[in-house]
Amino acid sequence: MKTMKTRAGLVALAIALPLSLAACGSSSDNTASAGAGSTPAATSSEAMTPTPSETMSSTSESMDASSAVFGEGCAAVPKDGKGSFNGMATDPVATAASNNPLLSTLVTAVKAAGLVDTLNSAPEVTVFAPVNDAFAKIPASDLKKVLADKPTLTKILTNHVVAGKIAPDKLAGEHKTLAGTTIKVEGSGEMFTVGKEKAKVICGNVPTANATVYIIDSVLMP
Repeated sequence: MKTMKTRAGLVALAIALPLSLAACGSSSDNTASAGAGSTPAATSSEAMTPTPSETMSSTSESMDASSAVFGEGCAAVPKDGKGSFNGMATDPVATAASNNPLLSTLVTAVKAAGLVDTLNSAPEVTVFAPVNDAFAKIPASDLKKVLADKPTLTKILTNHVVAGKIAPDKLAGEHKTLAGTTIKVEGSGEMFTVGKEKAKVICGNVPTANATVYIIDSVLMP
């Protein structure tokens, strides 16, 4: 009788063991299946990450240097190339001006005064930049004398430069120039005049790598 009971117990154990192992295998399979299911989700997340080229394209589109400029004279600035607003925004101020055909006489004067490196290396400045027509108002003989007189020319040019980048909403008021003089800017919004000459800002808030430029229609004399 005892032998029969022992055999029955062994038979029950033999049946129970495979079922137990099968259950463990099923649990392991489910875990593996769940792990496998998480892979597509990660792939999907990676697919939503923009590529470097897409990021650069988006950044470039958002950096339009012409978006904040103002004034009727801005229409005469080249639309593309190094002399355009976007082109000038990447160069220091003297280099940027040299690429703009509206400022060729100013650039000639800056070179004659030996101020190219000084302006390009300045950390942050505001430049009131006379257009070619502004210099044309000066009698040719007088302009020639000034270009040949380096101390006088340096004084005149630095009279157009103020330390710090000045935004349009801070432009009105008196500003100390690098020449040691003080110039007064009057106006508001997009209408400003500069100095005793009442030079008109014809294109304002032009960005360069190290300066904010306001293009004006007259030369500011110290």
